[in-house]
Amino acid sequence: MTPEDLLYSRDHEWLRREPGGEAVVGITDHAQQELGDIVYVELPEAGATVAAGEVLGSVESVKAVSELFCPAAGEVIALNEALENAPERVNESPYGEGWLVRLRLADPEAAAEGLLSAAAYAEFVASEGG
Repeated sequence: MTPEDLLYSRDHEWLRREPGGEAVVGITDHAQQELGDIVYVELPEAGATVAAGEVLGSVESVKAVSELFCPAAGEVIALNEALENAPERVNESPYGEGWLVRLRLADPEAAAEGLLSAAAYAEFVASEGG
């Protein structure tokens, strides 16, 4: 199931806009299924500035290491530190406890540019054969 209240990138990250110009970022359920069991998550330091489409970190699974891409420009203001000791949370709850970072958006109005709605993301995944 693809939550309707999120925006999605073609790189399989999601973005939840929140009040005050902040957003939460994670990877989609589709992405975590494709990766398999996640064993390590590498995230940037709090205070890092990232551009939309820029590498945000990486996820290591039993299958491969995959880069994470930031769906919107901003400053990393918090990391999901629980993932350091429990990276499997990304598999268990990709839209909940498995979130990756919280951003202060550089431009909250432009944060949705280039991102997909839940329906458009589902179509995109289907077109990829997923």
